[in-house]
Formats: sequence, C-alpha cells, structure tokens
Amino acid sequence: MILLVLLASVLILVVTVYQYDEQTKDYNIQRFERKEAIAKKTIELELTNKTTYAVKTENLSKIFQNRIYEISSINKLNITIYDLEGKLLKTSFGNAFEKIDNTPLTDFIVTELAQNSNHRIFKNKQIDGTGYQTSYSYITDPKFKRIGILELQFTQDNSEIEHELKEFIYRLSLVYALMFLVAISLAYFLSSYITRSIKTISDKMQQTRLNERNEKIILNKASSEIEVLVAAYNNMIDQLEESAAKLAKSEREQAWREMAKQVAHEIKNPLTPMRLSVQSFERKFNPEDENIKEKLAEYSQTLIQQIDVMSSIASAFSDFAKMPTQKKEEIEVISVVKLALDIFNEKSIKYLPENKELYAFLDKTQLIRIVTNLVKNAIQATESEENPLIQVEVLEHQNKIKIIVSDNGKGISNDVKDLIFEPKFTTKSSGMGLGLAMIKNIIEAYDGKISFTSKEGEGTVFTVTLPKK
Repeated sequence: MILLVLLASVLILVVTVYQYDEQTKDYNIQRFERKEAIAKKTIELELTNKTTYAVKTENLSKIFQNRIYEISSINKLNITIYDLEGKLLKTSFGNAFEKIDNTPLTDFIVTELAQNSNHRIFKNKQIDGTGYQTSYSYITDPKFKRIGILELQFTQDNSEIEHELKEFIYRLSLVYALMFLVAISLAYFLSSYITRSIKTISDKMQQTRLNERNEKIILNKASSEIEVLVAAYNNMIDQLEESAAKLAKSEREQAWREMAKQVAHEIKNPLTPMRLSVQSFERKFNPEDENIKEKLAEYSQTLIQQIDVMSSIASAFSDFAKMPTQKKEEIEVISVVKLALDIFNEKSIKYLPENKELYAFLDKTQLIRIVTNLVKNAIQATESEENPLIQVEVLEHQNKIKIIVSDNGKGISNDVKDLIFEPKFTTKSSGMGLGLAMIKNIIEAYDGKISFTSKEGEGTVFTVTLPKK
C-alpha cells in the first residue's frame, strides 16, 4: 500500500511537470503566432497605405526608419529587416529589446526560406537559460512581389509559469505527504490485524507436541481466510490426538514384542549348551570314578550359573523393565570367563588368559552373558570350517580389562559391517539378531566399548574393553 502511494505520487509529479512543460511550449508558440500576425499586418498596412516612399527593397530602411521601433514596442518583438540576399537593412536592436544575433542572414536560412512551401521558418533557441522564438518570412509589396526578409524575435519569459508550477508541486506534495501518512497508518493497523491472528496460530503451532494434549485455536474476530486456516489447524489437532493414541498403543505393543523376543533369545542362549552338557555328562557318567564328586560339583555349578542368568532375565521381564540392572561388585575376571566357557564342549575353543588373576568391579552375570554371546557367534561362524579355531584372550591394558574373542570363520562382508550391532539384524538363517545389540548396550552402560575387525574367508576378532572400576 505504501509503495503504491509512493509510486503514484512520483508518477503524477512526473506527468504534471511534463504536462506543464508541454502547455508552456504550446502557449508560447500560440502567443508568438498572435504577435507575429499582428506585426505582419501592421507592416503590411504601413507598406500599403501610410508610406510615401516607393515600395522597393532599397527604400525599406527609410520606410521603417522610426516606425520599426513603434511596432517592436507595441508587440514586444525584436524586428529585423533584410534584403533578399540576407543583408541587414533595419533592426529594432538597441531599443528596449536586444537582438541576440545582428549578423547578416546565413545562406542556409535564405535558401531554406526560399525552398519552404509556406515561405516561413520557425526556430527555437536557448542561450544562457533564456529562450528565444524566431520566425523568418518574406516582405512583399502591394503586388505581392518579394522585396525583403522579415525576422521577428520573441524573448520567452516563463518565470510566472514556473512559479505557478512550483506552487502547484508544493501543494501536491503536501497532499501526497498526508496520503502517505494515512497509507502508513492504514497499512500498520491492517497488518497488525492480520498478523495478530497469524501470530496466535504460529504460537499454537510451536507449542504443538505429539505426546501432549494440544489446545485448539479460538478466534473471535478474524478474516475468512484466517478462519479457514484455524479450522484446518483444529482439524489437524483432532487427527493428531487420534494418531498419538494409536501410536502410543502401537509403541506399547511393540515394546512387549521386543521384550518377548529379547527374553526368548537370552533364555535360548544358555539352554542349548546346557542341553549338550547334560547329554555329555549322561554319556560320560561313571559312578565308580574316583573324581566323580568333583566332576559332579563342577557340572552342577555350571548349570546353576546358567540358571541364575535365566532367572535374572525372567525377573526383569516380570517387573516390566529392561534387561537385568547392573550390579557392580568385585569379581575375579579370569575365573568368571572360564566358568562361562565351561558350558561349551567344543574342542576348538582355546582360553588364553594373560594373568592368573584379574579383579574388576563388574556384574558377574552380565559378564558371562557377554562372553557367551561372543563365543556362540564364533562357533556358528566356524561351523563350515575343517579346522575351526576360537581363541578367547583376557588381559589388562591401561587399567582396563580387554576380552578378545577371535575365530577363523567365514568373516563379515563389508556390506553389512555397519549393521552388525543393529537390533534384529542377523546374517544367520535362524535367530533374532538381538545378541550383539544387547551386549553392546551392556558394555556401553559400563562406559566400555566393543569393536571388531573382519576379513571374508579369514575370520573375525571382537574386542571388548571394560573399566576395572
């Protein structure tokens, strides 16, 4: 609105100045033509009725000896008379009006006048900011014979018109300044009225949350366009609440499904080696063996340890919580890792501890889960190998515990290396792909880290780093 008013005022100002200029030119030309007609008529009467001299070229200066000043003064024109060749005969120069050029006429003007169909030449000149209008025509005797050339010169005085133009522009500027202020006020109040409603909608949109109850927008006065926008927002709020309810229900169901998968996976891990241990013990059981009691105690301790792991998982599930919480206690890591490996009967597993004893503040149950998962994955990776080899190393490095599980299995392809620790991702035909994801969470909860290196066809090395305290 402000731009339109400003543009309109500038355009009107330009048009006004242009119009005044054109009118001034037309007015000056018309006024000069009137003066020219009167001057020519006076000269014609002088030549026809009043002079006593013979009307010839050589007598023109005598005929208008004094009369030329009177005609010039009455019509406020500068009059100059030339012969047909352009030689100066008589001029009013030196009277009240000053001739701007008192030299003889140029051959160009004499020729142009002779060739002009109207036998009249009109020219405009600007000298030092002053305008001059000049006309050239022939002087004829009573028989219309050409006897000389008449030059009439009029000095333009546009000061009065220019003064009027300045006054008009000043008044017009005052009007448009007032209109400009009115436009600013209207634009301000109109934009405030519009943006107030939009600001309300914007604030409500910024406060919109998926997991919270959102308020609808209620506007008492608003334009039809804003009302449509408000209605669309309120409709969106209704749909958002419905979607949030569905999403919450879906999340609860998904959480239950994930919990069930995790529990099933974690329980399944120790069950398989426990079953193998029972079958092996049943085959090798000899009541007459001298060390039967020691073997039975070791076997029982192994089974009890795995049962404790499953019991902790079941307890966590019954409490609707996450997997077993971490309980830091001082444990002897070397023996705990050996206890976790005792459940496996594979001869390919080699345990290589660097120290005889190594103490750290960890959760014994979760440490067994970490080792069990990594070893089980290594066994599955070496199933197709003719000479499988799985090495478990435990060492101390910079006040931290390192557990390294390496195998000479099929390895991991580069395409899936970034997905190894993702939940539900697995390269096996069976299993749910939760093992590595869960032990990664356990390790990171201790401010530890797990990493791996692998080459296809050569094997994989998993390295677990845990703080001692």
